[in-house]
Amino acid sequence: MNDEWRQTACILCTINCGIEVKLEGRHIARVRGNKNHVSSHGYACEKAQRLDYYQNGRDRLTTPLRRRDDGTFEEIDWDTAIREVAARLLEVKDKFGGESIFYYGGGGQGNHLGGAYGAATRRALGSIYSSNALAQEKTGEFWVDGLLCGGRPVPDFENAEVAVFVGKNPWQSHGLPRARVVLREIANDPNRALIVIDPRRTETAEIADYHLQVKPGTDAFCLAAILGALAQQDLINHEFLREHAANETELFDALREVPIADYATRAGLSEDQIREVARRIARASSAAVLEDLGIEQNLHSTLNSYLEKLLFILTGNFGKRGTMNLHTNLGRLTSSTRRSPATPVGGHRIISGLVPCNVIPDEILTDHPKRFRAMLIESANPVHSLADSQRMREALDALELVVVIDVAMTETARLADYVLPAASQFEKWEATFFNFEFPENYFHLRAPIIEALPGTLAEPEIHRRLVHEMGALKDRDLDSLRAAAAQGRAAFAAEFLQVSSAQPAIAAMTPIVLYETLGPTLGAGNEAAALFWGLAHSCARTYPESMRRAGFDGDSFQMGEALFEQILHNRSGVRFSVDPYEETWRRVSTAGGRINLTIPELIGELRELVDEQPAHDPEFPFVLTAGDRRSTTANTAIRDPEWRAKDREGALRINPGDAASLGVKPGSRVRITTKRASAEAVVEITDRMQPGHVTLPNGSGLWYPDREGQEFLHGVPPNELTASDHRDWIAGTPFHKHVPARVEAVS
Repeated sequence: MNDEWRQTACILCTINCGIEVKLEGRHIARVRGNKNHVSSHGYACEKAQRLDYYQNGRDRLTTPLRRRDDGTFEEIDWDTAIREVAARLLEVKDKFGGESIFYYGGGGQGNHLGGAYGAATRRALGSIYSSNALAQEKTGEFWVDGLLCGGRPVPDFENAEVAVFVGKNPWQSHGLPRARVVLREIANDPNRALIVIDPRRTETAEIADYHLQVKPGTDAFCLAAILGALAQQDLINHEFLREHAANETELFDALREVPIADYATRAGLSEDQIREVARRIARASSAAVLEDLGIEQNLHSTLNSYLEKLLFILTGNFGKRGTMNLHTNLGRLTSSTRRSPATPVGGHRIISGLVPCNVIPDEILTDHPKRFRAMLIESANPVHSLADSQRMREALDALELVVVIDVAMTETARLADYVLPAASQFEKWEATFFNFEFPENYFHLRAPIIEALPGTLAEPEIHRRLVHEMGALKDRDLDSLRAAAAQGRAAFAAEFLQVSSAQPAIAAMTPIVLYETLGPTLGAGNEAAALFWGLAHSCARTYPESMRRAGFDGDSFQMGEALFEQILHNRSGVRFSVDPYEETWRRVSTAGGRINLTIPELIGELRELVDEQPAHDPEFPFVLTAGDRRSTTANTAIRDPEWRAKDREGALRINPGDAASLGVKPGSRVRITTKRASAEAVVEITDRMQPGHVTLPNGSGLWYPDREGQEFLHGVPPNELTASDHRDWIAGTPFHKHVPARVEAVS
């Protein structure tokens, strides 16, 4: 056993807590929180203890695969794979145009360098359309944020008097650093309050001061009622709005018309509950709010995001301690390739550069001349993770070419023409770009702690080879940059600026250029880290004062170099910016630096709530939440069901009264039927669920081999039951949390 503790990070949620591990051969034998980590400070939940199930999954890929005509795969060498994949991609480009090559993925939780380097491959092909999991969740919120203030406000829960979670259970899904510690601190302080809006009695709801247990799908009515109470009881922070907001007339006209008592009833709440929560938020010295998939993948998705944000804006909880603020960024999660405002076939709105996930099959299964013809899928499993798995399989089958880059033989990889095996997150340089903290912001670049599995390559090397094979870069193009890099980074910076300005085609390949020129000066095996030299200098130019407050000195170049050195060598992460709270106001980029209160499309939807009747289909009397975060689920990075100490089959959670009506007991089997399909599941009976509401866990329903190599489907794949046309009208986000269903006992 190796007695050395190695620093890395957990990869099972967006927070990416810093951890230390001990290895036993290629196995992660022990895991503990890293007390020296700049953000998590030794915190880690129990899920990190099971990371070896990811690292040593039995379905790890170890050689490139090519599909035969009969649908089976054959092993090929890397040279053949790169040559054929490049040729096939160029063939599609030449025949149908680069815009017909669709890119999906670019990273899981903390696995993002593939997406960064993949941008060069996409530019070489002229591929401009892309998507990833964010378009399943966050794009409606991003659209609202952009119209309200031009940026994404983040909560300061550690200092907030009142913390509000809407459709969010941070006890299990985290979403903020040291989540359980912070939740306990708020819950145990009599001068602070924890408010949860959720149809389930979650672990977070159980310790809350106020749990608004809404009926499934009625979040918009609950939020509108709270806002109506704020407006009608004159609990608005008028001084704040006069100084910092604009365009309030239409919004307040709508809020004054909200029938508070009626909306409370529709949401399954009392009017007193609504008014008391409104008063508690209004009288707080500070309040912070966080939404999540519970409302983003639910009825009125984008409207929910708008109403949630009005909670803190109308009460003046923005731009100060313990409220909502705008943060710095070291890098972007979305690609900087050329973008289109709408999809080529259906004209669906593209937000943050991302095609709505639910319309992807619509952009393929058509005879439209601009339909997508090929997909490059990286570190993603859309056949399992996107709505309507049947239709997604049909769409992939209709394409001219499907190439998958991944660590495991996923449900999507099984349908590919070529599968390229990637190194695991612990076998390569990696980082997370979820650096959203304020007033201090952090970044963690992770060095490999295990040698790459033979036969695999890290994504930056895969993209380097593809770019060269396609002829987008030639060795002679980089001669001057290699020579400059040998003289030092100051000389390299000058030459890089000159070459980038004079040769746009070379600049378009920046990730690969840095990998091949600056990368070798970092030492063999470290080339992928060169990308962060560019990001560090970009950060120094964008946020010089924020970096100075974090302890960086000198001019822009000197600060960029110092940040790069810290990123490269500090295995426990780096604090790269520090801001005063008033800095938020300098980052508001809407007209006049004022918050824009009225979004016309959503005001119209808000007004229409009054005429909306509760949906009730006697054929499908239950509401299914298809994807519930539990103590034994995270993302699908871990495919081995044995990582779940309990609930390996992914039970359907159901209310005791409903179970009694169906005549089922714990462990009984039931059939869940939706308008799309049916599936069988075991039952877990719990009073955490409301009558008529059932849930299936996320991350379940994967094909995985036993120790003898025989594959089995473990649990229910939720998206066999969902439909791609069941989605939000603005952002296209799926209504996974509100799927009409029927549940029947199976004898």
